[in-house]
Amino acid sequence: MTPQFTLPLRLPHRTGLRAATALLLAASAVVLTGCAAAVPMQPAADAENPACADIIVRLPTTVADQPERETNAQATGAWGDPSAVLLTCGVDVPGPTTLPCVSINGIDWIEDDSEAPMYRYTTYGREPATEVYLDSGLVSGSTALVDLSAAVANVPASKQCLGADDVTLPTEAPAP
Repeated sequence: MTPQFTLPLRLPHRTGLRAATALLLAASAVVLTGCAAAVPMQPAADAENPACADIIVRLPTTVADQPERETNAQATGAWGDPSAVLLTCGVDVPGPTTLPCVSINGIDWIEDDSEAPMYRYTTYGREPATEVYLDSGLVSGSTALVDLSAAVANVPASKQCLGADDVTLPTEAPAP
């Protein structure tokens, strides 16, 4: 008499196959939902500057409570979904300007609110310069700049912003 093991041996195989298929489908769903598309950005002219790498490798995983996102350009960073904070290292170094300058954690930033509620902050006195573009409807500018200051501080300052109180004006009009 031959033992009848055919049915019990096939059943665990089917169950194992079903379990493996279910596991594969679940893993695929997790991978696909966890992969948001990279944020499309353009690298700045000086993005290959080694000092930009010093900043980028030190960027925080969250900025203003927004999670970090992958970008598709060198020397850039992004946070939030939708993107609320965008960082680009290697932008043109700004010269003297009449735009407001704010100092946060020892970093001087030129503030451009011409596209409010979108704000552009560019480091002043650091080369290469770093620009942060943010949506003030989604995040606080000061909070975002505080969160980014430790990374940006890796590029040493060579100048500081000056205010009207820092400028000495002549007391007499020059003679003609």
